[in-house]
This record gives sequence, C-alpha cells and structure tokens, in this order.
Amino acid sequence: EVQLQASGGGLVQPGGSLRLSCAAPGFTISDYSIAWFRQAPGKEREGVGCISNSDRSTYYADSVKGRFTISSDSAKNTVYLQMINLKPEDTAVYYCAARRREVSNNSWYHKAFRPDWWYDWGQGTLVTVSS
Repeated sequence: EVQLQASGGGLVQPGGSLRLSCAAPGFTISDYSIAWFRQAPGKEREGVGCISNSDRSTYYADSVKGRFTISSDSAKNTVYLQMINLKPEDTAVYYCAARRREVSNNSWYHKAFRPDWWYDWGQGTLVTVSS
C-alpha cells in the first residue's frame, strides 16, 4: 500500500491558478499511475485526470481539459496538478490516488475515471474558488 500526501490547496479568486502536489514518501511514485479526483459538498467523487505509469500519458475529464495539467517530477518523487482559470464550480476537496497499473485512453474513459478503480488514496486538500 502506497502512502500518498496531497497538498497545495487554498482559497483562490475566480480566474486564478493553483498547483496541487501529490507526494509518496518511501515509494517510487513513477511506478504508479496517479489520478486526481475531487469531491464537492453533496456530490459524488469525480475523476479529474490521471498520468499513466507506462509512458506518462495524461488523460482528463472534459470539464477540466485545457485548464488543468498533470505532470510528474521524478527527482522530487511528486505528481502535480496545475490548475488555471479556476471557476467557482472547481471548489472541492481534491484527492490523489494510485494504482500500480498502466492507464490507457480506453481504460481511463471506461474504468479508471471511477474512484473504485484506484487502490490507494491521499488525505485530500481543499480548494476554494471564491471572490
């Protein structure tokens, strides 16, 4: 079981930017596919995007395409979620999740966008987009 630590949340104005981090102390994060999910109050947990452990390909939910970018830094053993042009509807607790399995375009849109596909989870970090 890999231990994940999500951080970087906070309060940002609409149109602003924020970068979240997902670290895995004691594990080689590049061995895992890493996904970002979010959960707004009263709503189900929603897949935001992921980066595959095989070739570092990234996949995104339609609601965030063009605004969110997932990247990884092997030297820092960290995966990032860069968010720009934030909207009030992006307000949620954001979680990172891991599974030691490749994610493809087909598997993301059919299986891996669902929380139950992922094995290990971080504790979540709150992002609030408000003026």
